[in-house]
Formats: sequence, C-alpha cells, structure tokens
Amino acid sequence: MQIIQQWNQEDSEYIRQKLIEYNSSKLPEEIKKPVENISFMVKNDKGEILGGITGTIFWHHLHINFLWIDESLRGKGYGKKLLDYIEETARENKCRLIQLDTFSFQAPDFYQKYGYQIVGIIEDHPTKDCQQYYLVKRLM
Repeated sequence: MQIIQQWNQEDSEYIRQKLIEYNSSKLPEEIKKPVENISFMVKNDKGEILGGITGTIFWHHLHINFLWIDESLRGKGYGKKLLDYIEETARENKCRLIQLDTFSFQAPDFYQKYGYQIVGIIEDHPTKDCQQYYLVKRLM
C-alpha cells in the first residue's frame, strides 16, 4: 500500500464518483434527482458577456457558484436581476434553499440585502485582513 501525490483528471473523477455513490447510499430516494447546472448572462448588442450568474441544483437546493458583473454595469441593477432569475429557477425546481460563499472584498452586504443570512465566516482568509462568508437563503 502506498500514498502518492499526483494530479490526474480520471483519478480525480473516480474519487468524486465514489463519494457521490457513498452519499447517495445515505440519502432517501426523493432527494436524488439529476444534477442541473444553470446560468444567466448579461450580454451587450455585440454578444459580449458583461455579467452572469452560474449555479448548480442538487439535493433540493441551489448552490450559486459565481456571480460577476463588469465594473461598467455595477450599481445598475443587473446583479439583482441575475439573482432574481436564479432564485426563480430554484423555486421552480422546488429547492428548499440557496447557498453560496463570498469574500469580504466581494459582496456579502449585497446578498444580505436580499435575504441571505451568514451561516459561517472564516477569518483571515484568503489573506490576513479578509474573511470568507458562507450564506444561505431559505425558500421553504
């Protein structure tokens, strides 16, 4: 038996799949449904992406992976519109909650303004004077 350090996409996927199989064996059937990736984009007339939100739906919740708005559009309501679209998608898919993480230099106040509650904070991460926030919004 040996432990080796290496990165291999196929091996990584195997480990991921084994954990998914284990997790699935511990969960009731009604919670198991196919994972769904979703996204909404803000595009200009040239088709350039100037903002967007991505998420993953699984186990009756939606995880917001990324929300980004080009600096030229910040403060004009596009972030809120994207959040509204993804929240509506979560409701349509009968998600019980939405979760995400953000850093202190990003937008924790933005999410709190729209009903997200901080459920965890990692201090001094990714640097000494920053924090990482974990937020949840319950839908049901």
